[in-house]
Amino acid sequence: MAWASWTTTGVFPGAGGVRTEEVGIISGDLTVHTTWTGAQALVAVQYSSSSDWFTLSGSPVECVSEPESRDLHQAVVEAVRGGGGSGVPPHWATFAA
Repeated sequence: MAWASWTTTGVFPGAGGVRTEEVGIISGDLTVHTTWTGAQALVAVQYSSSSDWFTLSGSPVECVSEPESRDLHQAVVEAVRGGGGSGVPPHWATFAA
């Protein structure tokens, strides 16, 4: 089974933070982590000084290739930096399907 993962630390959300499934909106110094399982990508965030991970709203996303999942990770990092209570960018749900 193929898999890959990416982690970006020191991501500061814009105004409005980001939306998680477990605790709602969070903001501050975050780490973004994407794990590609060969068929889907799971995206989680954590406070950089914490051990607790939270599922980013809109995750998991169907993702058919490793390069596509890497592109998804970068799009998520940019969306987190944009803030606005964002989660996984909406177009990924249809783009990757």
